[in-house]
Amino acid sequence: MLELSALGLLQRHPLHGYRLKQELELFMSSCMSVNYGAIYPLLKRLEERGHIAAIARESGDAGPSRTIYGITPSGRDRWRQKMLEHPQDSWVKSRARFAIKFFFFSDLEQEARLELMEHRLVLCRARYKSFSEKPLPEDFYQVAVWNRHLEVLKSEIEWVQRQIAIEGQEQGSPDTAQAELGRNHSGDR
Repeated sequence: MLELSALGLLQRHPLHGYRLKQELELFMSSCMSVNYGAIYPLLKRLEERGHIAAIARESGDAGPSRTIYGITPSGRDRWRQKMLEHPQDSWVKSRARFAIKFFFFSDLEQEARLELMEHRLVLCRARYKSFSEKPLPEDFYQVAVWNRHLEVLKSEIEWVQRQIAIEGQEQGSPDTAQAELGRNHSGDR
């Protein structure tokens, strides 16, 4: 997820390692923890593989100069590959991975966005069905956590459905998409 995120941010604008870490923490801290010690080895690997290139050096305020990196065409291809893959992650990791991918959806074409959302919807529905059909534990607190998990799944299913509806209305005006979404959402209740 760190590689996908770093390439996604570098695709938007060149960054040095410290600024990359700051942006990762700012935009993705709810999805992943950012280990400062992992940033520079990642940048080195990406540069060695030709996915990024040093494009400038910036003098540091009190320390050594900073290398500013930009993404290469190979890096854009690698980012797209990472965006479109469907790895067999744990449930928690797949949820975080989808949130990170969604963050970068404006950099994908509509067809790819819809494919990723439909895939996520299928996974969420299957998980919800699997959990809702299992017998409940007998412990009160375990039941409470179980029910909370089902609520979260139901909420995510509804959210992804809304995003798909908005995406389907993309060709219309934003007001039309929001109005349609409101009608669809109120009919679910």
